[in-house]
Amino acid sequence: MQIDQLKLLLCMCVSVAEAPGAVKVTEWQQSYYGTDSGIQSGATTVRSDKDGTEYSTKKFSYSTTFTENPADVESQYNMTRAQRVRAAMFPETVMEGTAILSTQMDPSQQTNVQKLAEPSQQLKAAIIHLINYQDDAELATRAIPELTKLLNDDDQVVVNKAAMIVNQLTHKEASRRALMQSPQMVAAVVRAMQNTSDMETTRATASILHNLSHQREGLLAIFKSGGIPALVRMLSSPMDSVLFYAITTLHNLLLHQEGAKMAVRLADGLQRMVPLLKKSNPKFLAITTDCLQLLSYGNQESKLIILANGGHEGLVSIMRTYNYEKLLWTTSRVLKVLSVCPSNKPAIVDAGGMQALGKHLNGSSQRLNQNCLWTLRNLSDAATKQDGMENLLQVLVGLLSSDDINMLTCATGILSNLTCNNTRNKTQVTQSNGVEALIHSILRAGSKQDVIEPAVCALRHLTSRHPEAESAQNAIRMHYGIPAIVKLLNQPYYWPVVKAVVGLIRNLALCPANQAPLRDAEAIPKLVTLCTIRI
Repeated sequence: MQIDQLKLLLCMCVSVAEAPGAVKVTEWQQSYYGTDSGIQSGATTVRSDKDGTEYSTKKFSYSTTFTENPADVESQYNMTRAQRVRAAMFPETVMEGTAILSTQMDPSQQTNVQKLAEPSQQLKAAIIHLINYQDDAELATRAIPELTKLLNDDDQVVVNKAAMIVNQLTHKEASRRALMQSPQMVAAVVRAMQNTSDMETTRATASILHNLSHQREGLLAIFKSGGIPALVRMLSSPMDSVLFYAITTLHNLLLHQEGAKMAVRLADGLQRMVPLLKKSNPKFLAITTDCLQLLSYGNQESKLIILANGGHEGLVSIMRTYNYEKLLWTTSRVLKVLSVCPSNKPAIVDAGGMQALGKHLNGSSQRLNQNCLWTLRNLSDAATKQDGMENLLQVLVGLLSSDDINMLTCATGILSNLTCNNTRNKTQVTQSNGVEALIHSILRAGSKQDVIEPAVCALRHLTSRHPEAESAQNAIRMHYGIPAIVKLLNQPYYWPVVKAVVGLIRNLALCPANQAPLRDAEAIPKLVTLCTIRI
């Protein structure tokens, strides 16, 4: 009996969807342009739009006939005036091969009828669209109660067929809006998705929720019907299409539905999402990583869950492996959030995060460069003992020539941390002309202490306790850095800067060749003045 009901409903959906719209359009056409308009004008061809798209596939030709008898000409125009207007405004009514007399003498100038053709076609298309839209909405409204009943049926075959019909309805805007306004229907779809063991039914119901999630009303309906826990469970599905529908729907909920983040966390969504980082589809991974960023931002517990499930390794692997810019950007956003977590920071560094992020500093994507730099800056204080940083250090030295203040802030901060108590890194930066680049950064920074302090600290590290320390001391003098450095002892520089400068001057004074330039720059009286200041 249920199968018969379903067949009847399916037939109704197909026939009602097509017949009334066609009948109404036909009636409208017959009512409004089936008679002579009485307009005296020239015949026309239907003008194509800018893309060359024609309004009709009907083929007919125009001809210009010349006759010596003016009365014959007038008679011909009177006979074809309705045809000319109809051909311009409603070309589908003209039979193929029909020859219509043209009044266009100058091909560069359109006749009035030609000018009227395009807006007429647009108006007709709009009216047809409204008729069909109304039909779709009425059809869905009538079918919803019966479809809801069928989705709750015990027979899985009935549920499958009903889900297929509902899925078809969600592909049209009018019927989709009618469906999302029925809480009973959305709840029935969620129950069917949870309870079925048939993969086709699962795919159809997941597709339904995915289609509904493109409007705020649909998101709210899914949220209120308990759809989030059901969608989270779908993240373990072996079918790729179900995975895509589930993660995309959850992503839409996280972006636009209040309360969705907490609901996903409570449903163990993070534990299901992290293993998905092993998938190979870049677009799927981009959505997944963006979900992780939305869930972990400002939530320490979520950051620890990602760490406990090995998420840091998966994220670093993506940065190392892929070239898809959107995926790299979304992944770098997650790493940026995790890089401020004391527990995640060393784990990301140990997984090779510094080297993986450093690969993308010279790319063409500005937003990716910025995210990688800020993440590296956050991680760099935990990477002072890391080896294999030569390429990254060279890139950072090159970035010191940038005029972007954010880039300078990050680059100097990273170099300051990486050269702290690391002999190999100090030597590498010195040999890469890092001393000269840091001096120029200080000169260009003006009073921006976010750049000056880490730059001075980096110079202090480079001038002490490594084989190239004396070379660094001499390089500062030869690049006229001593006057600029001593000047930093003046106010209004705050004490962290002054402290770093005092340490750097001490290192410079160890080189005999620097002592006279330091005296000439009045380093001694400035240091004496500092000794008299009460802190």
